[in-house]
Amino acid sequence: MDEAPAFLAPAAMEGEGGYNRNSQVQAGGLSPALPMLERAAWSAALPLEPQLIVVADYGCSEGHNSLAPMNTAIRVLRQRIKQDRAIMVAHSDLPENDFTGLFQTLIGSPESYLQKDAAVYASAIGRSFYQQILPSGSVTLGWSSWAVQWLSRTPAMIPDQVQVAVSQDASARAAFSAQAAEDWEKFLVARGHELCPGGRLVILTMAVDDKGEFGYRPLLEAMYTTLVEMADEGFLCAQELHGMAIPTVGRSRADFLAPFGVDGRYSGLRIEEIEVFFGEDHIWADFEERRNAQEFGARWAAFSRASVFPTLARSLDSGPATERAGEFIGRLETGVATRLAAKPESMLIPLAKMLLAKES
Repeated sequence: MDEAPAFLAPAAMEGEGGYNRNSQVQAGGLSPALPMLERAAWSAALPLEPQLIVVADYGCSEGHNSLAPMNTAIRVLRQRIKQDRAIMVAHSDLPENDFTGLFQTLIGSPESYLQKDAAVYASAIGRSFYQQILPSGSVTLGWSSWAVQWLSRTPAMIPDQVQVAVSQDASARAAFSAQAAEDWEKFLVARGHELCPGGRLVILTMAVDDKGEFGYRPLLEAMYTTLVEMADEGFLCAQELHGMAIPTVGRSRADFLAPFGVDGRYSGLRIEEIEVFFGEDHIWADFEERRNAQEFGARWAAFSRASVFPTLARSLDSGPATERAGEFIGRLETGVATRLAAKPESMLIPLAKMLLAKES
């Protein structure tokens, strides 16, 4: 099995507000996890004054989808502490994230917690959360949504697709599965260090259902068919197409539980709640109401452009920040939109939510 090129970073999102504008799928999936975050904020052990209360947001992107959960956490915490006690929100993402967009959102959005509570302070960390990024014992409450499905690296090429979940190549599937298991353990170990005794962590992420289904099949088929067509037309060379892979994995309930063993404990953490469920396909719901196939295709294509097309563009010989890369993303978006509009289908969206506690 071919190893992925060393230059291929784990993920790249669209910047300059693109992810904020076109992440409605992710935003729609947040709601089922917010009550869990409320429970976590009520039950988390609070540090004694004058120690700082730290809320960590692991995988913030441009910040729009962090506003509702951070507001939820702060609202509950504020009911437990004095109104002028300081709370620090630490947002984190990869170094190449659009942190300018993040702070523009935090400063400018009327929904930002900075607009609602003068004793809340924002910070950002540009490092991978597959390592420790905050001081040991410093985090009261953690939140991560639509992030830990991204692997720390692309472990292998996928010869027959760009998403391993729909690949028929056994060696590629094995390599991605092994990387996902390793990364999950690294994530847990790092959070086990960072959380204070009695702290809580809520995670929302892509998953697979009890049949092992990742979902999104019509979208992934439209994406790969468009890429193959671009190669047939000579816009992509065979090597570029072969190098394109989305380094995401949907884990099963058993995968999430695997490190914890029979006693439900790992790295000082224990599982309090876990559920695999199906997220609502709001784009399909709107299509059923309006019957606008072009809008349906365009919205799913825009979602893909914001979340995964920049990662695919990194395999271009010309590089990801060139005029050709811009043309590549535009052609791919048009092709995906056209194919989905021709045959609209509902997307299966398996998700997992879990609440972890740091042992006192």
